[in-house]
Amino acid sequence: MMAANADFHYDRAKEVKQFDESKIGVKGLVDSGITTIPRFFIHPTETISDLKSSNPFGSHSIPVISLSGDRSSVVDQIRRASAEFGFFQIINHGISTDVLDRAVAAIRAFNEQPTEVKAQYYRRNTETGVAFSTNFDLYHSKAASWRDTLQVRLGPTPPEFDKMPEVCRREVMEWDREMVRLGEAVMEMMCEGLGLDAGRLKELTCLEGRIMASHYYPYCPQPELTVGLSSHTDPGVLTVVLQNQVGGLQVKHDGAWLDLNPIPGALVINVGDMLQIMSNDEYKSVEHRVAGNPCREARVSIAVFFNPGDRDSLFGPLPELISAEKPAVYKSFTFSEFMTRFFTKELDGKSLINFFKQSN
Repeated sequence: MMAANADFHYDRAKEVKQFDESKIGVKGLVDSGITTIPRFFIHPTETISDLKSSNPFGSHSIPVISLSGDRSSVVDQIRRASAEFGFFQIINHGISTDVLDRAVAAIRAFNEQPTEVKAQYYRRNTETGVAFSTNFDLYHSKAASWRDTLQVRLGPTPPEFDKMPEVCRREVMEWDREMVRLGEAVMEMMCEGLGLDAGRLKELTCLEGRIMASHYYPYCPQPELTVGLSSHTDPGVLTVVLQNQVGGLQVKHDGAWLDLNPIPGALVINVGDMLQIMSNDEYKSVEHRVAGNPCREARVSIAVFFNPGDRDSLFGPLPELISAEKPAVYKSFTFSEFMTRFFTKELDGKSLINFFKQSN
């Protein structure tokens, strides 16, 4: 009777709004000394019942590819990883450890500033190009996730330097320069793996629309009741992720969840929905998630999403990859239409890509 009564008095929308308007983020909740998480962060049993991975000791691990090998061999490894796993880690990528460490330290420093300093960037509106918040889908999702995010639009219109947080602005711009160089190199090899001209994705403006989402996952007092990031696929073309050594990222493969264990100096690459569509299902965009963080040390990750800069032209399976034997699996659409669809739903599974299949 008590539980039913408690349910009757629980106003989820009001609690979410109060939390959002406080602008303290998940880090602020942890700093307040809470030992139980607010109810709107608790996920349903079906979401959290399988949080343990199927490869706790790293068996069936996600491929690790050295970019310093023979080019044709590297292209073949990238092609196979993109088709079978949708994820791979790269090493010997040409970005120094100093640059990697500086980027992670700067994002950590932003999140560990006093709440009143961070609060000036806390907003749902991303028009300025810089926004700090807890969960972009906070008001749409069934349950919130235990992380805070600083999002910066890097291109096609670069952010105003003075509008970016002082504590990380130089490092963010340095990271963007590295990402443009690396993104182009990886996209060229992914194109070659499909038998396309190396510059095909660049020609389609896929290097130009860049968004950085820096996630901060503080210690969670009840990690078994929530997640750091819900299961989803990335909507864009390609994602490059830098993570610190606190794990938690899991990738779905053959129906099982695999831990993607951090490797010092490595970067994570994953195929987005747009690239699965453009490759006509040759490459796979797969579901992934982040578990709630049980460690006292925060998990920090910096994801750069590569999207078309051209939002108004039609995109769909590339003509070179369509044949009588392999007809187009997806219909064409503008990137603007695609992203509008993404932002008006909660973060979940493969529903976005399925919406654009020919049969719908």
